[in-house]
Formats: sequence, C-alpha cells, structure tokens
Amino acid sequence: MPPETHPVQLVGAGPGAADLLTLRAVRAIESAQALLYDALVSDEILALAPAHCLKIQTGKRAGRASMAQATINRLMLRLARGGLRVVRLKGGDPSVFGRAGEEADFLAAHGVASEVVPGVTAASAAAAEFGFPLTHRGEARRLILTTARLDGGADALDWRAAADAEATVAIYMGGAQAAELARRLMAAGRAAATPVVVLESIARPEARLVFQGRLAELAGAAPRTGGGPVLVVVGEVATRACGHASQLTPEPMRPLRKA
Repeated sequence: MPPETHPVQLVGAGPGAADLLTLRAVRAIESAQALLYDALVSDEILALAPAHCLKIQTGKRAGRASMAQATINRLMLRLARGGLRVVRLKGGDPSVFGRAGEEADFLAAHGVASEVVPGVTAASAAAAEFGFPLTHRGEARRLILTTARLDGGADALDWRAAADAEATVAIYMGGAQAAELARRLMAAGRAAATPVVVLESIARPEARLVFQGRLAELAGAAPRTGGGPVLVVVGEVATRACGHASQLTPEPMRPLRKA
C-alpha cells in the first residue's frame, strides 16, 4: 500500500526575524519531516524544525548560483510521494515574488495538493522597522510592489503606473539596477525630486538604511550596498524613514506545541 501523501506546505518565512513568523508558519516548520528552504532563511528559523527533519538548502537568491526551479519541483514531489510532511520555506511571502503559483501548479499537475502559509513581505517589514508608512493620506494613495527585472531581462515595472506621484513604489531586488531605475522612472514622468530610500537586510541584525535622498541621486546608492537583499522605496513616504533600524530586540522563538 503506497504511503499517505500529505499536502506540501509553501510557507513564508518573512524577511529574516523569527518573531515575524505567523503561528501557522511556526507550527508547519515544527512538524516538517522535509524542509526545502531558501538561502535567506535565518538559522534561528531553521532551528525550529525537528532534529530528525531532512533539511535541503535550495539556494534561491537573485544573482547567485542556485538550485534550478525544475529540480526543486521534482524534489518536493518525490518527498511528498514518499509520505513525508514537506515544507517549502521561502523568504518573505510565498505569493509575492516567491513562485508559489508555479510550485502549486506543478504539484497539482502531478496529483499532490499544496497549502500556502503567508508571511510578512519585505516592504511591510521595512516600513515597520524603519518607521515609515507604505500609504499615507495626502501623500500615497496606491502601493506598487515590483521587482527590478523579470526572467530573461524583460522590464518588470509598469513605468507609467510607477510615475504616479501618489504611488509608493517598492522595488524588490533593485540594488544593482538603481541607476537605471532612476533614469527610467524620471523618463516616465516621475519627478527628479521624489524621495527615495534604499534599505538592506531588512529584519536582520545587519539591517541598515543605505541611502535616503531624491530620485535624481539614486544612481549613487548602488555601490554602497553590502551584498544583502535590497529594497528600493520610491515616494513621498520615504522622507519619513528613520536613519536607523528599530532597536527593539526580538525574543528567541519558543516551541508553540500544546502542553
């Protein structure tokens, strides 16, 4: 008799800090028998998995060598068909540039169910950590979440929408393209004086504000990044960002199992 196949859980690990995990995410990790995790998932979060859990680092990180998506898909399928409780652990939220749709479609096509467990996305964590809102009455009526590029190098950003003076634009993985982003935004009509903030390693001990200034000055921000994940925020709300991350010290995560 074949082993029971459990739904694969596509879990959001948030931007880094373990205490930003949802309770559902913690419980999924604590019950995992196989954990396929992205490169940016912190050791503190990985420590929540059981000692006997099979942990496989998939290495998904922009601009660096990583496990091919097709290989990740096959691994999830094989482990699930083997009867294991599989957790695919992703930085941020699985549905925000996390390929949750692709992985769910692959699993469904092969007869395996999946469940998405949402996580805190980097833009939300950045706003909380550096003290600015993503929307604000009289300044920002819309929020655009985008990446700097798409597969194959095609433009990911709707430049006309991003030129809207009342839109906050949060650009994921945009550090290396800072100069080109600024040029394109201004060419589309966004004012050169629009406030911009560049943030690195959000919700991690090394979190920092890399640059705060105007869109016309953004080109000089790229060389200052230190190799961590970068978020570029364009819009009036960027003037409200604090010069340093919150000094709140998160408590270590404790098991949430019932007594």
